[in-house]
Parts: sequence; C-alpha cells; structure tokens
Amino acid sequence: MDNQLHNLESNPLVSIVIGNYNYERFLNEAIDSALNQTYQNIEIIVVDDGSKDKSRGIIASYGDRLIPILKENGGQPSNYNAGFAASRGDLICFLDSDDIFLPNKVADIVRIFESNEEVGWCFHSLQLVDAKCNPLELKIGTDYISGVCDFRNRIKAGKIPPYLPPSSALCFRRSLLEKILPMPTTKLTPGSDHYVKFMAVALTKGFLLGSNLTLQRIHDSNMGTLRSDVQRVRAREYLFTSKWIRAEFPQFKKFANKLFAVGIMFNNNAHNNDFENHQLIQNYLKTISMVEKININTILMYYFLRSRIELMLKKAKKTLELSKV
Repeated sequence: MDNQLHNLESNPLVSIVIGNYNYERFLNEAIDSALNQTYQNIEIIVVDDGSKDKSRGIIASYGDRLIPILKENGGQPSNYNAGFAASRGDLICFLDSDDIFLPNKVADIVRIFESNEEVGWCFHSLQLVDAKCNPLELKIGTDYISGVCDFRNRIKAGKIPPYLPPSSALCFRRSLLEKILPMPTTKLTPGSDHYVKFMAVALTKGFLLGSNLTLQRIHDSNMGTLRSDVQRVRAREYLFTSKWIRAEFPQFKKFANKLFAVGIMFNNNAHNNDFENHQLIQNYLKTISMVEKININTILMYYFLRSRIELMLKKAKKTLELSKV
C-alpha cells in the first residue's frame, strides 16, 4: 500500500486502453482525445479486435505515440485482457473507440485516486452525443452525487448495485484489476463490461463522480445501446456474466444467481427463442442446487408480478386520463 500511495503522489502513470472494432470513422477522434489530455503522464494502448476496415492503417499513422495491439476478433472482454496485459500504468482507464475523453478526464480521475486512498475504482457520468458529437437530450442511467461508495455487502447479499456506467467511464487502480483480469471470454457476447465493473464494486470501495468526463456516441452501429434486439443482447450478457462470476468468484454465487435470473427475464422478454441463450440457461441450471433453483424461480416470479402490476397501473392511469377528456 505504501508503494502504491507513493506512486500516486509522484505523478502516476495512467494507461488509457482503447478498444476498437471496425470504427475507422471514429477512431482518430478517440485516439486524439487520449493524446490531448491535460495530464500527460499517460500511455495509450489501442487494441484492434480484428477490424476489416482501415482501422489498422489509422493506428499505424500514430507511430510511437501509442502502443498497438493487433489481434484476432474476440470481443470486448478479450480487449480488456490484452490491453491490461500490455499496460504499465498505476491507473487504468478504458475508452471505446467511438467515444471521446474530455481534456480534463485523466487529471480529474488522478485527483480522485490521490484524495481517496481506500478506493479501487472511479466511475463517472457521461454526456450522450450523436454521431457528429451534437449533445442529445436522451439520458441513460442516473446523475451521480460525487462521493465514496461501498457496494460490497450489497453484492455479497445477492443484490444488484445502482446503475453503473459503460466502459468509457470506468477507471481502476492496477492492484484491483490484477484481481479481476484476465477474465473469461467468448465471441458469443462481443460487447460486455458487466463482469469487470460488477467484480470491481464487489471487491473494493470506489468513487462515483458526478462529472461528465466522456462523450458517449449514440449511433447506428452501437453494439449495445438503443438497438432493436436489446433484450436478447442483455440476456446474453447477463447469462454469461453470471456463469463467469460463479466460476471465478464463487463467494459471490448469490449475486451470480441474481444476474442469472435477470438474464432469464430479459430472454423471456425477447420472445425470440435464442438457441445459445437457451443452452446457457440449461447448462447453468445443471450446476446449482435445488435450493438455488427455487430462489431463482422466486426472483423470476417477483419480476413477473411486478411487470404485471406496472402494466395494470399504466392502463388504469390511461383510462382515468381518458375519462377526464
């Protein structure tokens, strides 16, 4: 701990890991936003996940200003693994290649870690923008009130923490990520940050920062945001995440089972009979006890009843409004 604090107090090296897959139209802006940070003791690692467009030429054009990792397609979890393995920083920040860091992002994050020696992670708010970086009124998630947070008991009890932001708002101490990465990977769910951020909040205190330090693009090829099959995609992510957590962190099996139940709920809502999701569900159920199965069914019944009650209330409200016309 003493060495870790000494490093932070003496201008810590910050690794910015940029994950990219076929985003040639956005990649320059992401890399430039990392290079143009007001805090300059940084290294930039760009992990290209088997792109078929001109991304690798763009990466090469930056020469020794960044560290290129050119790999076969394996999905976002494999990008985390490869980027972290190549990094040397005391602090790690992730950036999706269609998003942009604001210039003061890293400086603000370093200040948080310097001021709060007990925290292992710092997550922050984002500004949603369109493909041309015009601000959107749309909001996903919640406005954070800045402060230290501790969700460890919540996770241990099998409860899901409040909304946690996506990849481009996630920052960690190296000592924490060493406990989490490398993580399991699969091409069946190419874009998922749930495992990393859920296990981070399960293992240490952290800091939620109510500042928009990243511009998150919402566009026609977003992997997980506002897509038409979002329920199926969420189901796949939650099912794999629960499987991995149970295997890698068995002390959090209650939490894994809760995520698994949520994954089933999303899969049921998708109404598309996804074969891979069905196989995930059947294989998971084979590994757990009867008591756990009963608990999962209880959670599913709760979600089902809650959705029916919410639907009934909406219909009643609409009927009341019409009666007043």
